[in-house]
Amino acid sequence: MTGLRSSKGLVRACLTPNAKAFPNCDGKGAMELAVPAAATVTLSFPNVAPGRYAIAVLHDENSNGKADRALLMMPKEGFGFSRDAKVFMGPPKFKDAAFDVNHVPVRQVIKMRYML
Repeated sequence: MTGLRSSKGLVRACLTPNAKAFPNCDGKGAMELAVPAAATVTLSFPNVAPGRYAIAVLHDENSNGKADRALLMMPKEGFGFSRDAKVFMGPPKFKDAAFDVNHVPVRQVIKMRYML
């Protein structure tokens, strides 16, 4: 993780193989992690089966377990996606954030973004 603006709260991440569940963490095969925010944050998803996945990350600064929003549904907290998938009028599509997992470890650098 790069670009966290503070060490407040938690960093929540979802790894999912399900395009229909992205960026939420619903459905079969999804894995969730939550770790304390810090200057340096590294997430590790253990025992991931080979397949195509995407990651969505939230910097839950107030640790309330949800993505807080301001007027017009603008995110108040940081977010990021695998492959540094861009956001335009909503979250990216699964295909833009998706990457393949095989039998070797995969590293994704996720840049946090803040709108407010």
